[in-house]
Amino acid sequence: MNFSDILLVIISSAGLLHGILFAFYLMVFKKKKTLTNLMLGLILVFMAFRIGKSVMLNFGNDLEPIFIFVGLSFLLLIGPLFRWYILGMTRPNFKLPKLYILEIIPFATVFTSSLFVNRQWYENSTLVIIIFSSGLIFIYLHFIIYIILGWKTFKLAKQKQRQELQTKSQKAIFNWLRYLSIGFIAIWASYVLNILDETVPYVVGPIVYSVIIYFLSYKAFKLKAIDLDGNAFKDNNDLLFNELSKLIVDTKVYLEPDISLAKLSKMIGKSTQLTSSIINQYAKRNFNDFINYYRIQEAKKFLLNTENHKFTISSIAFDTGFSSLSSFNSAFKKFEGMTPSSYRKNQV
Repeated sequence: MNFSDILLVIISSAGLLHGILFAFYLMVFKKKKTLTNLMLGLILVFMAFRIGKSVMLNFGNDLEPIFIFVGLSFLLLIGPLFRWYILGMTRPNFKLPKLYILEIIPFATVFTSSLFVNRQWYENSTLVIIIFSSGLIFIYLHFIIYIILGWKTFKLAKQKQRQELQTKSQKAIFNWLRYLSIGFIAIWASYVLNILDETVPYVVGPIVYSVIIYFLSYKAFKLKAIDLDGNAFKDNNDLLFNELSKLIVDTKVYLEPDISLAKLSKMIGKSTQLTSSIINQYAKRNFNDFINYYRIQEAKKFLLNTENHKFTISSIAFDTGFSSLSSFNSAFKKFEGMTPSSYRKNQV
């Protein structure tokens, strides 16, 4: 083995070892145990078997046929795990339905069959070429189909969660899943191109994997994807409403006569449609009544303070953001069941 071969072994094996260590960290050493981290760890472990087979086949001599077939069979397991992982990262409280177990039947079939492969059959059987070629086509088609299914799941989740609604955690998950999907497509392509016409050397697969796994592990920690899962997609409109209410109380923006839905939406960085929807859902009022409610609470403080009795009802109306006395009287009666002047007299 020359120097270049030794270097290639080191590069590909380093990525392989890194992937396994990353997997064990997710499944064993990480304090917060989640289903998504378990699935990602299993993907990395099974991919390591697949890549390890490639390294041994490229640099080893007389590799037992059983290892070749077993290594290929793991791709039939990685595909379903990849799709389940994306489901787990985009759906709150995700649990694997029992029916999903049926998706590992192709893996179980090929893996079990691989255990009966021996060198004599592999070297002498005239059916080997047909079976091996058909198996390769099926396995790589199966893998890319699951990558596509996972990608569609990711895109549907992203479309459902509009850009304006996305939290920081949700954006991190979407970015992570995009990197992960592209990485798997690159690994798939490097092997398929080698199979089709051998324009890409076989060792390129393990090298591509090594580069990608280092990149993905870096992104996973940077985006904190391993600390997140589908629970990041729980309904977060209540948080937005709390943020909106706090902003109104803290800034007393309701005292501004020209406050509008568009202006308030701009202050929280959301669309007018979303802001209006949140107010209607949680305050059970439209925008005008929502603002007027805070204005009336402020006006009541003025009316209750005996030191403010020198101020007229009109001046209090304008000081609390109303543009006219009539609108103030109407709003006050709507919320308190009486006019401002009656309220003041009753309190006195």
